[in-house]
Amino acid sequence: MLFSKLLPKSGNFFELFNQHAAHISEAAAAFSDLVGHYGDPRLSQQYSQAVDRAEAAADLVTGQVNRLIHTTFITPIDREQIHELVNRMDDVVDLLQNLAETLALYEMARLTDEMRSLTDLSVRCCNRLAHAVGLLGRISEQASADDALKTCAEIAQLEADADRVMRGAIGQLFRQQPDVRELIKQKEVYELLETVTDKCKAVANQIEGIVLENA
Repeated sequence: MLFSKLLPKSGNFFELFNQHAAHISEAAAAFSDLVGHYGDPRLSQQYSQAVDRAEAAADLVTGQVNRLIHTTFITPIDREQIHELVNRMDDVVDLLQNLAETLALYEMARLTDEMRSLTDLSVRCCNRLAHAVGLLGRISEQASADDALKTCAEIAQLEADADRVMRGAIGQLFRQQPDVRELIKQKEVYELLETVTDKCKAVANQIEGIVLENA
């Protein structure tokens, strides 16, 4: 297949994409653990540091990809697509780090059930994203291309679910939370959590475009 023949002469963009996606999943898992142990300062700090490490590792991969774009004569997909994809992926892990820092800063008395639901949806989005990214090197195969498109659709559905949970949570927050400072804190956390799924959907849209153009 033509797509397979266009692999770069130096470096492997697909492997780097996979490494970055793995760091996204690592950050999401660590953030989930942080949410699950939010009441324990020692464990919260431990999992927050794990998010930081995953984000730092992802940054290194992003830098490597962006440098490789300029030193590789033939790239497997359009250079702008490569640049856009890895930087959109980086947005996801950056936001997870931002969330971990926000939870540490705000020191809320407790996390709501809706925050835990949004965390679960975010983790599922990140894991499905890693699966879709892992298929990019094989999209010349129809089965892999179809699987990638199906996975992107699943991410879009998870984002829609997260949006619904967030809107319901914020509506309830304004009806029931008398403390204005707590209201502001919770509202921002809800919005940041939903934005994780938005960022995942943005990556999925980019993957869908790559698949449709190159499969």
